[in-house]
Amino acid sequence: MRNADAPYSPAGTVCILHFAFCITCRRVAVNELALFESWDRLSAVAAPFMVRCAAAAACGAVIGLERELKAKPAGFRTNILICLGAAIYTAAGLLIIGEGTDAGDPSRVAAQVVTGIGFLGAGSIIQQRGRVRGLTTAATIWVVAAIGVVAGAGFPILALIGAVMVVVTLAVLGRIEARYLDPEIDEHDDGERP
Repeated sequence: MRNADAPYSPAGTVCILHFAFCITCRRVAVNELALFESWDRLSAVAAPFMVRCAAAAACGAVIGLERELKAKPAGFRTNILICLGAAIYTAAGLLIIGEGTDAGDPSRVAAQVVTGIGFLGAGSIIQQRGRVRGLTTAATIWVVAAIGVVAGAGFPILALIGAVMVVVTLAVLGRIEARYLDPEIDEHDDGERP
């Protein structure tokens, strides 16, 4: 708001608007920005993007199916979405770098995925009647996001290997833990000790 006693200067207003416009358009003129990606660019990145996302969705589905069969809160769809979302964020970070701009760093994108997933995992941990529940679910959410980052970074085979390792850990080692390491743990009880 301008002071009523101060003289009005339209030239000053124009100068401020011109300055703000120049700051926002310092790299590329607004007229030169494409509304959509070109077909050439899209055809070059679409197949790798779809493979990465499909691998992430498959990994999340395999892990989510195991969790769904045990009736855990973070089940089939949740794990698919976590893994797919992490892959999309990672792929987007790589695409930004691929455009030749200095606007991004893919490792920072991955770090933010870890931070966001930490909050999601923390929400799945609860304490009731002297027991902590949901630790395995939180760890699963965390590792599914990591698998999504690997898939999104362009390593779908490594992501599938990671998913198999997680399923083996959840299914097979859960039974071994319940049977031999702590008989008080029920294999369907998410592996938490009282």
